[in-house]
Amino acid sequence: MVPLVEIKDLSVNYYTERGTLFAVDKVSLSINKGEILGLAGESGSGKSTLGLSIMRLVEYPGKIIGGKIFFKEKNLLEVNEDEFRKEYLWKRIAMVFQGSMSGFTPVYTIGYQIEEAILAHEDTSREEARKRVEDLLVSVGLDKDIADRYPHELSGGQKQRAFIAMALALNPEFLIADEPTTALDVIVQAQIISLLDKIRREKGVTVMFVSHDISLLSLISDRIAIMYAGKIAEIGNTEEILRRPLHPYTQLLLSSVPKLKGGKIIGIPGNPPDMRNPPKGCRFHPRCPFVMERCKKEEPELIPIGKSDRKVACWLRGL
Repeated sequence: MVPLVEIKDLSVNYYTERGTLFAVDKVSLSINKGEILGLAGESGSGKSTLGLSIMRLVEYPGKIIGGKIFFKEKNLLEVNEDEFRKEYLWKRIAMVFQGSMSGFTPVYTIGYQIEEAILAHEDTSREEARKRVEDLLVSVGLDKDIADRYPHELSGGQKQRAFIAMALALNPEFLIADEPTTALDVIVQAQIISLLDKIRREKGVTVMFVSHDISLLSLISDRIAIMYAGKIAEIGNTEEILRRPLHPYTQLLLSSVPKLKGGKIIGIPGNPPDMRNPPKGCRFHPRCPFVMERCKKEEPELIPIGKSDRKVACWLRGL
């Protein structure tokens, strides 16, 4: 299967007064057309930076320092700025940003703001743009009259749906959803997840769903990639990841999720590393219950396991 998006050896640094922060370090990842890939990990693991890199929206003091990002076999990092903005940004690749509920300008109506996004990229009339906006709002489960309301008149869930409608305004092929359920109650979270699955099924949109909550990702993802300290620790089919996690970090991440049947909740010991000075060897070794001497000195590669596309970066699995 030819991936829609393929990331190869991507590295992103943030240059701060306190030192260089290695946010994403030689990450390779493929996303197949029509799938929902879940990207999980603790805060600070590099998930959001990875999404922003695909959109080429990493801002100062951040910088993409190496690697390639292919979209349909075209390296986006080699596309000039004007072409990228006109032909890719929002038209082929769109993003629902973390904290996007506060992303609307408060002095304009929801409809006007989505219309402007359409008019900025396409040669169409205001009337046609308005009709598309109303259709978009209905498609995400909102009443078309929402177009005449201001952001402060909407609930958190309504604003999130409206922002998803804006992201879909130009019919992108690939949608990055960065923590789209943050600050929403569990019922609205379920509605947003159901909406993303509907968008995938009805519009054929490929989705990368970024979240720290692996239990949410398990409800919708075809595959899950686990990210830790700027690197991919494990990736595979969702059912395989949940039933037989291979990386110790994945095992502990799953054990920290409350179960319906009860049982002991086991937290992850220690704290995430300071990414200005990440540990040598495996970056999880200071917190790993199975650490070996080799883990402290040599960094494991992401290696395939079996005949599936399951991969894990752990010396325990490489023996």
